[in-house]
Amino acid sequence: MLDQYINEPMLEMFIFETEQLIVQLEQIILSSEKGSCFTPTAINDIFRIMHTIKGSSAMMMFNNISTLSHSMEDVFYYLREDKPEHVDCTGLSDLVLESIDFIKVEIEKIKYGKQTDGDSSMLTDLLKDFLSALMKENNSNTFEYKVGLEEKKQQYYIMQEKVITTVYKNKYKAVIYFEEGCEMENIHAYTIIRNLKEITEEYYFLPEDIIDNDESIEVIRKEGFQIFINSDYSYQKMHDFLMQTIFLKELELTQLENDDEFKRFKKKTDQPVIQDNKIKGPDLNNHQTEEEHDAEKYNYSSASTQSIISVSVSKLDKLMDLVGEMVIAEAMVIQNPDLQGLELDNFQKAARQLNKITSEMQDMVMSIRMVPLSATFQKMHRIVRDMCKKLGKEVELNIIGEETEVDKNIIEHISDPLMHLVRNSIDHGIESSEERVAKGKSAVGTITLEAKNAGSEVLVIVKDNGRGLDKSKIYQKAKEKGLVYKNEDEMSDKEIFNLILLPGFSTNDIVSEFSGRGVGMDVVLKNIETVGGSLLVDSILDIGTTITLKISLTLAIIDGMNIKVGNSFYTIPTIAIKESFRPKPREIITDPDGNEMIMVRGKCYPILRLHEHYKIKTKVTNFIDGIIIMVEQEDKTLCIFADELLGQQQVVVKALPVYIQRFRKVKGLAGCTLLGDGSISLILDVAELVNLRA
Repeated sequence: MLDQYINEPMLEMFIFETEQLIVQLEQIILSSEKGSCFTPTAINDIFRIMHTIKGSSAMMMFNNISTLSHSMEDVFYYLREDKPEHVDCTGLSDLVLESIDFIKVEIEKIKYGKQTDGDSSMLTDLLKDFLSALMKENNSNTFEYKVGLEEKKQQYYIMQEKVITTVYKNKYKAVIYFEEGCEMENIHAYTIIRNLKEITEEYYFLPEDIIDNDESIEVIRKEGFQIFINSDYSYQKMHDFLMQTIFLKELELTQLENDDEFKRFKKKTDQPVIQDNKIKGPDLNNHQTEEEHDAEKYNYSSASTQSIISVSVSKLDKLMDLVGEMVIAEAMVIQNPDLQGLELDNFQKAARQLNKITSEMQDMVMSIRMVPLSATFQKMHRIVRDMCKKLGKEVELNIIGEETEVDKNIIEHISDPLMHLVRNSIDHGIESSEERVAKGKSAVGTITLEAKNAGSEVLVIVKDNGRGLDKSKIYQKAKEKGLVYKNEDEMSDKEIFNLILLPGFSTNDIVSEFSGRGVGMDVVLKNIETVGGSLLVDSILDIGTTITLKISLTLAIIDGMNIKVGNSFYTIPTIAIKESFRPKPREIITDPDGNEMIMVRGKCYPILRLHEHYKIKTKVTNFIDGIIIMVEQEDKTLCIFADELLGQQQVVVKALPVYIQRFRKVKGLAGCTLLGDGSISLILDVAELVNLRA
């Protein structure tokens, strides 16, 4: 959540809850489209979601969202109550998804403190027209929205003192328990009371000060939110009404035989304490003693101890920074130059224990920040659905390994690249149904989105069974744009496939909504490399294309090998290192262009002298006096020449200063870190260095 809303818990909860509900709603719509139409369960769920969004947005005075939600709620209320036979499910899905997109835009405005000035009148009119046409087609001449079609004056404060003007037939006691980890239970309780105003004027609740007193949250968690209601609603209707509560874990609804409970509220001015009497509900045959009831309540409270909480991402970022600083401070203490040459057995023992605790704490913080890819993957269903409708193609999306977890920051960086890859697969890869049938394929194309762990990396694979990449066409297009300097027969398949990653490359001759502008795969590659990842392309003509993203699990703390060049220090991520060795003079060769190479086990690899690349003064210029570190990235290998190895260490990745990033633009650097003696070490960007010498 954005920092400017940290002190506005109701707004935070509104944004958080609405975004969650929109995701649920989108998934229900997409799932319903795969079936014949909306099932009764789906209709109930959609109605509940829209009812909640309507109430909360009206409470927060976002009237355009509230009005639109109300119109959607009307449609699904009619579907739920009248159960019409003829429904244009596709048309309704389109309308609901358009409405979802409108709400998404408005929520983004709210996040950034902008006015929610979007005009929802067109969508509202379309929904009303749809409902009118639906009623006419199903011969429904009259339709009354019993829960409140008429707009009522909005109220934003809970008033306990009421003037009761209506005599109600039924009396109820409801105890509501919210899901563990839902947070801000008092705000959810407020929403229930606000919705309750639509059906009754006489109700009381405990705790009473749910908005002004934060301690009410703990009371609700332990004892539930208690409501005493006078209403004309039947038991079943009241039960259904309260079951619409969002984040509801358990509802205890009891019909009362008299108004003794209500008299307590009328007589007392202080906050009342309700003692549980022996109450009989419509479906209870046995009375409970007070001791039995208290025992049950005690057992429930102990069983419902909260085990999950929601935490602001900014707090996790700060915690990650603090753990990083602790790792640096630990290294400064243990590797302090003042300790060299001293025999300190007890100190070393304590240092090992400190290192163990620090490592465990670091792993725990990492695990807290890990988020499953499921939400990112599920978004792709909408992309596939929309593109298939616009392009007239039939495509099925398969998702594998959505439970795989990565750091939250990485998820934010790979969402757009994944979206682009899925779009590419549908637009470029998957053929039309007619073309597929002519090739002997199934008329429905398939895109598979898969994630799996591979050591300290995550592999995200986007695979389609479309037409594949045409090597000759790719080469010819690249040649026309002056992007290649070799003959086609001199290039491997992977080299040709990698041409699609170059800036400005596109095989589409026609500019469409989705492609042909020459801006695409190079941006995808850049985004992936921003988080230290890589991209591999593989394809077989008329069989399909597979694009694999390799991404580190986390960015904050890495295992690195520290090296020295002159008086400068550098760190190479150990995951990129194949081996290190001292070269022999006979292994060094020079190509006709003057580039230095080294022969290792019958293969030649380019050498990069770090002291020349970064213009560093050093006495170690002969290969036999220094060390070679062989690194690998995307099947490309480079030998880095340095003065000496200093050893392996976990390092905290810090961003480079702005003047290096923007003005100096030094190539081959991914960040910097602090060593144990306080020296600054620059972290090498292996991918960029390898490409410099490729």
